[in-house]
Amino acid sequence: MRKIYVIGIGAGDPDHLTLQAAKAIGRTDVFFLLDKGEAKESMIELRRGILKAYGKPGRRIAEGRDPDRDRTPADYEGTIADWRHRRSEVTEALIREHLLDGETGAFLVWGDPSLYDSTIAILDEILARGGTRFDYEVIPGISSVSALAAKHRIGVNRVGRPFQVTTGRRLAEEWPANVDDVIVMLDAQQTFGTVDAQDVDIYWGAYIGTPDEMLVSGPLAEVADEIRRVRAEARARHGWIMDTYLLRRRP
Repeated sequence: MRKIYVIGIGAGDPDHLTLQAAKAIGRTDVFFLLDKGEAKESMIELRRGILKAYGKPGRRIAEGRDPDRDRTPADYEGTIADWRHRRSEVTEALIREHLLDGETGAFLVWGDPSLYDSTIAILDEILARGGTRFDYEVIPGISSVSALAAKHRIGVNRVGRPFQVTTGRRLAEEWPANVDDVIVMLDAQQTFGTVDAQDVDIYWGAYIGTPDEMLVSGPLAEVADEIRRVRAEARARHGWIMDTYLLRRRP
């Protein structure tokens, strides 16, 4: 039986790698990478650095092209379902071609595989089709949520009070009910700018754990424009951006 690891590698700092993840990388024969184009080459290079540090001699890399998708679709859920299906076909082809019987493969996943990542769902879809057999194991990683809180030296939650992790798309619809601490991911539209900024603080971070890390915090009304400016400059410079933020209502 072939085995696949789904390994959380943290938000960008190679030191975020857990001992469990490092050991799994050292046991892996084939690493699967989906290329997102030239703009994401630096993300691929960070993964290659991890493989150089922890991978075993003779390890192999199998690369495929990540399918394109509409970033502003009218039917969001349908578009994502179609993209995941096409991604599963690319992934299955890589596994069938490059992972031999008795070998171990791995996907290196940014942050934690259980938080806004599609790899687990894609592997389940491949197994459900029944044409390719393997076993897989998920190894947790440090999420961008944890890294953001650590960098700002804050707790994600406050005593006896809930918090919610959501997306920019959902925040644009409404602030979650009965929650004063909202962590926002996948927000290409900078939805914090649509929030009623009265009595709200923001803790924002981009490229967390990398040499390009940027952090901004303070009252939302005072720092929103600064975040927009540095975010736009960074995205133009790198061609991509990964950012996360916490919105916190004051008592």
